[in-house]
Amino acid sequence: MYMPTAFHETRTEVLHGLIHAYPFAIVVTHATDGLSANHLPFELVGDVLHGHVARGNELVRMDGAEVLLIFRGPDGYVSPNWYPTKHETGREVPTWNYAVVHVHGRLRVIDDAVWMRGLLQTLTDHHEADQPQPWKITDAPEDHIEKSLRAIVGLEVVIDRIEGKFKLSQNHPARNRAGVVAGLRQRDGDGDAELAALMAEQEPKS
Repeated sequence: MYMPTAFHETRTEVLHGLIHAYPFAIVVTHATDGLSANHLPFELVGDVLHGHVARGNELVRMDGAEVLLIFRGPDGYVSPNWYPTKHETGREVPTWNYAVVHVHGRLRVIDDAVWMRGLLQTLTDHHEADQPQPWKITDAPEDHIEKSLRAIVGLEVVIDRIEGKFKLSQNHPARNRAGVVAGLRQRDGDGDAELAALMAEQEPKS
């Protein structure tokens, strides 16, 4: 990944924070007919990512394979009109701000119903937490859960290497960054509020 120094994010808590907030990953592998991409949610536990796929998914046959997981945070178009310096010099151009985390590791396939049940309980507890009446695995008939468990297989990726690119106007003076945050909040399109919040909350790297 092209990585200008200003955008290189190395703080573990920031990288893990993006994964927790945006857990739906693109999983890139080398398949028999070339590069392949799957799209799956993961749960981060320490330095390990847990997920699952349908038993028919090609990833089930890739135990031990090298994988790249891409987690995408908010992104959005940035107008040069939002920069105070544009109105002074005209020397600005449009760009796109975004935050991504790349995780490199090896895939471990886990065909274990007990392990899978534990993962599904964790996932549902996490993603149902904000519901008025959170759904629980025990809400479904046990025979239906058993049938569902037989149809899926667990995945585990231990993080070998992790890198983040947070392109959030760090190459601009503070007043331009503030102008982008204000512009995003005013436009208020899909993902704009999240991108503005991420820009506003990021502290300078030490």
